[in-house]
Amino acid sequence: MLDKVLIANRGEIALRILRACKELGIRTVAVHSKADRELMHVRLADEAVCIGPASSAHSYLNIPALISAAEVTDASAIHPGYGFLSENANFAEQVERSGFTFIGPRAETIRLMGDKVSAIESMKKAGVPTVPGSDGALPDDDDAVLATARRIGYPVIIKAAAGGGGRGMRVVHTESNLLSAVSVTQSEASSAFGDGTVYMEKFLEEPRHVEVQVLADGQGNAIHLYDRDCSLQRRHQKVLEEAPAPQIDPEARAQVLKACTDACIEIGYRGAGTFEFLYEKGQFFFIEMNTRVQVEHPVTEMVTGVDIVKQQLLIASGQPLSIRQEDVEVKGHAFECRINAEDARTFMPSPGKVTLYHAPGGLGVRMDSHLYTGYSVPPHYDSLIGKLITWGADRTNALTRMRNALDELLVEGIKTNIDLQKDLVRDSAFQQGGVNIHYLEKKLGG
Repeated sequence: MLDKVLIANRGEIALRILRACKELGIRTVAVHSKADRELMHVRLADEAVCIGPASSAHSYLNIPALISAAEVTDASAIHPGYGFLSENANFAEQVERSGFTFIGPRAETIRLMGDKVSAIESMKKAGVPTVPGSDGALPDDDDAVLATARRIGYPVIIKAAAGGGGRGMRVVHTESNLLSAVSVTQSEASSAFGDGTVYMEKFLEEPRHVEVQVLADGQGNAIHLYDRDCSLQRRHQKVLEEAPAPQIDPEARAQVLKACTDACIEIGYRGAGTFEFLYEKGQFFFIEMNTRVQVEHPVTEMVTGVDIVKQQLLIASGQPLSIRQEDVEVKGHAFECRINAEDARTFMPSPGKVTLYHAPGGLGVRMDSHLYTGYSVPPHYDSLIGKLITWGADRTNALTRMRNALDELLVEGIKTNIDLQKDLVRDSAFQQGGVNIHYLEKKLGG
């Protein structure tokens, strides 16, 4: 078992990791910027190290500072959480080279999945269904690009190979706009990601966003923890998630779940990971793999009873998977509402002091948050301040509990999106299940 883990993150995920470590008897090191001295996990960790000023570039993204903190505290491993350096192959490589265990996949796996072109190629080899596309990077030949688009059929989407988070992509509906769109996307990709490589895919008009949670030990064992629906999004950012995904064709589900576990074994995957798909007309199409724990992992934990973060720690300690696929069973339904410090109408961030915080409770209610009364939300980081999760015996029960829990949740002193979430869980189309990824933006007026 790992002796001491440095948590290279902040906020609710840092607190989540700390709790898992404490359950396993692992000592913890909290790192923090100067703006984050009062974070809850910093108060609770066995040791704390300040790694720099408020700016992420000089603290949470500062690789030498993080490794130095691990060295001075004699940590044995580093958990990156999500965001920041969690999918940075260079960070994973430097952690391992410095003699520490990186709690996640190997650097070469992160690189493979981080490049969307190589990820799609490897998924095709492993039998995972993919979106019809250019089968690799677009060439510098205009005629070949035009021919590729004709073969795929309009509309198409141009994507940056190194992109992510909704950036570096452009939809093209007509041939007359194709070449200019490719050129602009290449320029944007080069500027944003340092890599101008782009590829082309068929643009699905009304898909849902469905993802598959996997665990693999890098020793030839892999399981899936079924699926989640993350279709309620605004500007490619998820707002509300649920597990399992409703209204999925059973045969298509069984095939894609098996394909994901087979792919993990094929690429030698290690740790927790998520295969993300677009789902339309009973078919799954792979879009990318996230090589880290997801923000929405709690809904999967609630319906399967598997502690995903604990499993990350056990796998990183070298233990083979102790859970067999036949042991995993979905029981009931779960929802997660992301609670953000932002204006519910304009979506502008709302940092400031929390003058009152009250978390909801009751059977089947879970609140993952680092908030407390008197805590000041800094303006320097992501606006996520908590995740409200509810479980029920069925989807209706879980949704009823979410409505009640949102009514109980109090966060005063700053603006939040709680009112938006209250509206969403009472929305008639969402209550029926199966809305597509464009639904929320259309509901909000674009």
